Amino acid sequence: MDVVRTCLPDARVRVLTGNMNISLLAELTAEFQPDIVWVPDGVRAAELAEILRVKGIETEILTGEDGLTACAVYDPVNIVVNALVGKAGLAPTLAAIKAGKDIALANKESLVTAGGLIMELARDNSVRIVPIDSEHSAILQCLQGVAAVLPGKCIDAAKRLNTGFTGNDEGSGSAINHSYSAVEKIILTASGGPFRTWPKERISTATATDALRHPNWAMGPKITIDSATLMNKGLELIEAMWLFGQPIENVEILVHPQSIIHSMVQFIDGSVMAQLGLPDMRLPILYALSVPERVATGYPRLDFLTAGNLTFEAPDTERFPCLALAKHAAEVGGTLPAVMNAVNEWAVGQFLADKIGFYGISALIAEAFGSYTVREVKDIADIRDAETWAMEFIQKR
Repeated sequence: MDVVRTCLPDARVRVLTGNMNISLLAELTAEFQPDIVWVPDGVRAAELAEILRVKGIETEILTGEDGLTACAVYDPVNIVVNALVGKAGLAPTLAAIKAGKDIALANKESLVTAGGLIMELARDNSVRIVPIDSEHSAILQCLQGVAAVLPGKCIDAAKRLNTGFTGNDEGSGSAINHSYSAVEKIILTASGGPFRTWPKERISTATATDALRHPNWAMGPKITIDSATLMNKGLELIEAMWLFGQPIENVEILVHPQSIIHSMVQFIDGSVMAQLGLPDMRLPILYALSVPERVATGYPRLDFLTAGNLTFEAPDTERFPCLALAKHAAEVGGTLPAVMNAVNEWAVGQFLADKIGFYGISALIAEAFGSYTVREVKDIADIRDAETWAMEFIQKR
């Protein structure tokens, strides 16, 4: 919302959704005057309605899954920013694509669980899927630079990104053949989270409060815990595979504690392009809403003279086994990533509620992997069945 407020004066916010922070949602509704506002249930809808009544604001309020889908397909909307948490983001993503809406995607779980379905649907509906995650935005920006030197032969990287648009400007060929064939490796950077320097023994006793103290980024609780376990990087690995059409062996993860280099692309000639900037999520959000154009901002600038050293190290999958589990899910594919995502989402909630320990998250996922028979993903029903199995597995423990 700050990006729209400060950088996109011509943008119109037509729909807003919220969850628990009804007072903030009411403030934003008063400021941006959306046509529709969504909250999960009738109790919160009544609370919001009363606040808006006092403010003299009349806005349609929707609830429930059907209401969320209605928001995603609302006719006047050009681009849907999906920043929902977890598996709840999948159905609105699919609905928006079917309705021909471009997607600015922060809900990485959509691609983790149903990447093949989403990318095929995007192709069929000529829809752009542009990432908001800073790492994937960085990769896109590196590839956008590649496209700029060949304006007569390549469509812009934002269109190639989702493969809703393929080939060259003459309409032939494959997006990957034209641009991504030059990619040798994608390098995703990770901050390492709050426990990067902690020994395993200390990590085993870490509390949710400890894990929520991220050194660089201010994020919601679920993604912050995923960052602490490095599951977030595993989810991003799977997301990158789908977004950029790369096999798992072409995606490398490096721990970069300073969070200045947001990711890199290594090309077949040995050269490497990196995107750098301060750890400020407004930058990738703005780029997702304006790609391929650049919009002037008053945001703080990166000062190389004061930034200090930029360092790198390999991730430690012994101390952070969730990353190894995510890599395994990526290698196996099928419905296993959906099971992993569902179990992880539940386990993170248990950890936040102090009901399991830090390593209880990875232990539960590993146990699920050992009990589950992977299936091919043919349609959304296969994803739902995998998530149902995951919930039944959890309840039987």
